[in-house]
Amino acid sequence: MAQAAAPGVGKIDRKRRPHYIGNMNNNDTQQTADQALNGLELRVDELIRTVERLKEENRTLRVQQENLAAERAHLIERNDMARGRVEAMINRLKALEQSA
Repeated sequence: MAQAAAPGVGKIDRKRRPHYIGNMNNNDTQQTADQALNGLELRVDELIRTVERLKEENRTLRVQQENLAAERAHLIERNDMARGRVEAMINRLKALEQSA
C-alpha cells in the first residue's frame, strides 16, 4: 500500500495557478503582455527622439563653439593691432616732447 504524501509534496497540483498570473485567462495575459510591450515601445521611441535631439543640440553647440573660438582669435588680433598703434602713438608723443 502506497503512503499518502503530504499535500503539495511530490505532486503537481494542476488546478492551482501561479501567483503572478492569478485568475487571468490567456486573453488577459496576452493583453497585459501587449500593454507592457506597447509601453516599452513608447519608451524606446521617446529615448530615440531624445538621442536625436541631443545629437542635433550637440552638433549645434560644436558649431557655435567653433564660431566663438574664431571670433575670439579675431578679437585678440584686433586688440594686439590696437595696442601696437597706441604704443606707437605714445612713442611719437614722447619723441615730440623730447624734441621740443
